[in-house]
Amino acid sequence: MALSIVPPHADHLRLDPVAPRLAPVFCFALLTLSCALASFALACATPFAAFAVVAAGMLPLRNAQLVIAGAWLVNQGIGFGALHYPVDGNTIAWGLVIGAAALLSTAAASAVLRMLPRRRTPLMLAVTLIAAYAAYEIALLAATPFLGGEDAFTAAVVARLGLTSAAWLAGLVAACEIVRLFDPFGRRGAMSA
Repeated sequence: MALSIVPPHADHLRLDPVAPRLAPVFCFALLTLSCALASFALACATPFAAFAVVAAGMLPLRNAQLVIAGAWLVNQGIGFGALHYPVDGNTIAWGLVIGAAALLSTAAASAVLRMLPRRRTPLMLAVTLIAAYAAYEIALLAATPFLGGEDAFTAAVVARLGLTSAAWLAGLVAACEIVRLFDPFGRRGAMSA
Protein backbone atom coordinates (compact mmCIF):
# COMPACT_ATOMS: atom_id res chain seq x y z
CA MET A 1 0.00 0.00 0.00
CA ALA A 2 1.55 3.29 -1.11
CA LEU A 3 1.41 6.29 1.16
CA SER A 4 0.42 9.58 -0.37
CA ILE A 5 1.78 12.91 0.80
CA VAL A 6 -0.97 14.72 -1.07
CA PRO A 7 -3.55 16.12 1.35
CA PRO A 8 -6.98 14.45 1.20
CA HIS A 9 -8.62 17.59 -0.17
CA ALA A 10 -6.02 18.05 -2.96
CA ASP A 11 -8.30 16.59 -5.60
CA HIS A 12 -10.69 19.45 -4.90
CA LEU A 13 -8.05 22.12 -5.42
CA ARG A 14 -8.47 23.87 -8.74
CA LEU A 15 -6.52 27.08 -8.31
CA ASP A 16 -3.23 26.38 -6.62
CA PRO A 17 -0.79 29.24 -7.18
CA VAL A 18 1.03 28.55 -3.90
CA ALA A 19 1.96 25.49 -1.90
CA PRO A 20 -1.07 23.92 -0.18
CA ARG A 21 0.21 24.91 3.28
CA LEU A 22 0.19 28.58 2.19
CA ALA A 23 -3.13 28.45 0.31
CA PRO A 24 -5.37 29.61 3.21
CA VAL A 25 -3.20 32.64 3.96
CA PHE A 26 -2.72 33.50 0.28
CA CYS A 27 -6.44 33.13 -0.44
CA PHE A 28 -7.39 35.22 2.59
CA ALA A 29 -4.94 37.98 1.61
CA LEU A 30 -6.02 37.95 -2.04
CA LEU A 31 -9.74 38.03 -1.29
CA THR A 32 -9.69 40.51 1.57
CA LEU A 33 -7.60 42.92 -0.50
CA SER A 34 -9.92 42.36 -3.47
CA CYS A 35 -12.95 42.81 -1.25
CA ALA A 36 -11.60 46.08 0.09
CA LEU A 37 -11.03 47.35 -3.45
CA ALA A 38 -14.45 46.15 -4.59
CA SER A 39 -16.18 47.58 -1.53
CA PHE A 40 -14.84 51.06 -2.23
CA ALA A 41 -15.44 50.79 -5.98
CA LEU A 42 -18.78 48.98 -5.99
CA ALA A 43 -20.20 49.39 -2.44
CA CYS A 44 -23.15 46.99 -2.28
CA ALA A 45 -22.21 45.20 -5.51
CA THR A 46 -19.18 43.37 -4.14
CA PRO A 47 -18.64 40.28 -6.36
CA PHE A 48 -18.95 37.64 -3.66
CA ALA A 49 -19.78 34.93 -6.22
CA ALA A 50 -16.41 35.45 -7.92
CA PHE A 51 -14.71 35.41 -4.52
CA ALA A 52 -16.57 32.19 -3.69
CA VAL A 53 -15.28 30.48 -6.84
CA VAL A 54 -11.68 31.44 -6.06
CA ALA A 55 -11.94 30.37 -2.42
CA ALA A 56 -13.62 27.07 -3.32
CA GLY A 57 -11.04 26.54 -6.06
CA MET A 58 -8.13 26.87 -3.63
CA LEU A 59 -9.42 25.51 -0.35
CA PRO A 60 -11.59 22.81 1.19
CA LEU A 61 -15.12 24.06 1.88
CA ARG A 62 -14.67 24.88 5.57
CA ASN A 63 -11.55 26.97 4.96
CA ALA A 64 -13.13 28.58 1.91
CA GLN A 65 -16.12 29.65 3.97
CA LEU A 66 -13.87 31.08 6.67
CA VAL A 67 -12.04 33.14 4.04
CA ILE A 68 -15.34 34.34 2.55
CA ALA A 69 -16.59 35.25 6.02
CA GLY A 70 -13.42 37.29 6.50
CA ALA A 71 -13.94 39.06 3.18
CA TRP A 72 -17.56 39.75 4.14
CA LEU A 73 -16.40 41.27 7.44
CA VAL A 74 -14.02 43.54 5.52
CA ASN A 75 -16.90 44.54 3.25
CA GLN A 76 -19.18 45.32 6.18
CA GLY A 77 -16.45 47.18 8.04
CA ILE A 78 -15.81 49.40 5.03
CA GLY A 79 -19.52 49.86 4.40
CA PHE A 80 -20.43 50.92 7.91
CA GLY A 81 -17.11 52.53 8.82
CA ALA A 82 -15.89 54.31 5.69
CA LEU A 83 -18.93 54.50 3.41
CA HIS A 84 -21.28 55.41 6.28
CA TYR A 85 -24.05 52.91 5.60
CA PRO A 86 -27.03 53.79 7.79
CA VAL A 87 -26.97 51.90 11.06
CA ASP A 88 -30.55 50.66 11.13
CA GLY A 89 -32.26 47.30 11.35
CA ASN A 90 -32.88 46.92 7.62
CA THR A 91 -29.31 47.72 6.59
CA ILE A 92 -27.86 45.41 9.23
CA ALA A 93 -30.28 42.65 8.17
CA TRP A 94 -29.26 43.07 4.53
CA GLY A 95 -25.63 42.84 5.60
CA LEU A 96 -26.33 39.54 7.33
CA VAL A 97 -28.26 38.26 4.30
CA ILE A 98 -25.34 39.19 2.04
CA GLY A 99 -23.01 37.25 4.34
CA ALA A 100 -25.27 34.20 4.31
CA ALA A 101 -25.62 34.45 0.52
CA ALA A 102 -21.83 34.62 0.14
CA LEU A 103 -21.45 31.46 2.25
CA LEU A 104 -24.17 29.70 0.26
CA SER A 105 -22.45 30.78 -2.94
CA THR A 106 -19.20 29.27 -1.65
CA ALA A 107 -20.93 25.98 -0.87
CA ALA A 108 -22.43 25.93 -4.38
CA ALA A 109 -19.04 26.63 -5.97
CA SER A 110 -17.42 23.90 -3.91
CA ALA A 111 -20.14 21.39 -4.86
CA VAL A 112 -19.76 22.16 -8.56
CA LEU A 113 -15.97 21.91 -8.40
CA ARG A 114 -16.22 18.49 -6.75
CA MET A 115 -18.31 17.29 -9.70
CA LEU A 116 -16.00 18.65 -12.39
CA PRO A 117 -12.66 17.25 -13.54
CA ARG A 118 -9.53 18.31 -11.66
CA ARG A 119 -8.10 20.27 -14.58
CA ARG A 120 -8.82 24.00 -14.54
CA THR A 121 -10.41 25.33 -17.70
CA PRO A 122 -12.20 28.57 -18.48
CA LEU A 123 -15.38 26.57 -19.10
CA MET A 124 -15.13 24.88 -15.70
CA LEU A 125 -14.68 28.23 -13.99
CA ALA A 126 -17.58 29.73 -15.97
CA VAL A 127 -19.91 26.89 -14.98
CA THR A 128 -18.82 27.24 -11.36
CA LEU A 129 -19.36 31.01 -11.43
CA ILE A 130 -22.85 30.58 -12.88
CA ALA A 131 -23.78 28.19 -10.07
CA ALA A 132 -22.23 30.40 -7.39
CA TYR A 133 -23.86 33.54 -8.78
CA ALA A 134 -27.26 31.84 -9.06
CA ALA A 135 -27.05 30.67 -5.45
CA TYR A 136 -26.02 34.16 -4.32
CA GLU A 137 -28.78 35.97 -6.20
CA ILE A 138 -31.49 33.47 -5.21
CA ALA A 139 -30.52 33.87 -1.54
CA LEU A 140 -30.73 37.65 -1.85
CA LEU A 141 -34.03 37.48 -3.74
CA ALA A 142 -35.47 35.22 -1.03
CA ALA A 143 -34.93 38.02 1.50
CA THR A 144 -36.81 40.70 -0.47
CA PRO A 145 -40.30 39.82 0.84
CA PHE A 146 -39.01 40.61 4.34
CA LEU A 147 -36.49 43.39 3.67
CA GLY A 148 -37.68 45.00 0.45
CA GLY A 149 -35.51 45.82 -2.55
CA GLU A 150 -37.33 43.81 -5.21
CA ASP A 151 -36.62 46.58 -7.73
CA ALA A 152 -32.90 45.68 -7.64
CA PHE A 153 -33.64 42.33 -9.28
CA THR A 154 -34.36 43.45 -12.82
CA ALA A 155 -32.79 41.45 -15.63
CA ALA A 156 -30.52 44.38 -16.50
CA VAL A 157 -29.21 44.76 -12.93
CA VAL A 158 -28.72 41.02 -12.40
CA ALA A 159 -26.94 40.71 -15.77
CA ARG A 160 -24.69 43.69 -15.06
CA LEU A 161 -23.72 42.30 -11.67
CA GLY A 162 -23.13 38.88 -13.21
CA LEU A 163 -20.78 40.40 -15.78
CA THR A 164 -19.04 42.32 -13.00
CA SER A 165 -18.52 39.03 -11.14
CA ALA A 166 -17.16 37.42 -14.31
CA ALA A 167 -14.69 40.28 -14.78
CA TRP A 168 -13.56 40.01 -11.15
CA LEU A 169 -13.17 36.25 -11.48
CA ALA A 170 -11.02 36.71 -14.59
CA GLY A 171 -8.85 39.21 -12.73
CA LEU A 172 -8.50 37.00 -9.67
CA VAL A 173 -7.59 33.97 -11.79
CA ALA A 174 -5.05 36.13 -13.65
CA ALA A 175 -3.56 37.18 -10.29
CA CYS A 176 -3.30 33.52 -9.29
CA GLU A 177 -1.62 32.66 -12.59
CA ILE A 178 0.87 35.51 -12.17
CA VAL A 179 1.75 34.27 -8.69
CA ARG A 180 2.11 30.73 -10.07
CA LEU A 181 4.33 32.00 -12.91
CA PHE A 182 6.68 34.03 -10.71
CA ASP A 183 6.56 31.52 -7.83
CA PRO A 184 7.45 34.05 -5.09
CA PHE A 185 6.69 31.55 -2.33
CA GLY A 186 8.88 28.75 -3.69
CA ARG A 187 6.01 26.48 -4.69
CA ARG A 188 8.00 24.59 -7.34
CA GLY A 189 10.92 24.00 -5.00
CA ALA A 190 8.60 22.77 -2.24
CA MET A 191 6.80 20.45 -4.67
CA SER A 192 10.00 18.75 -5.83
CA ALA A 193 11.47 18.36 -2.34
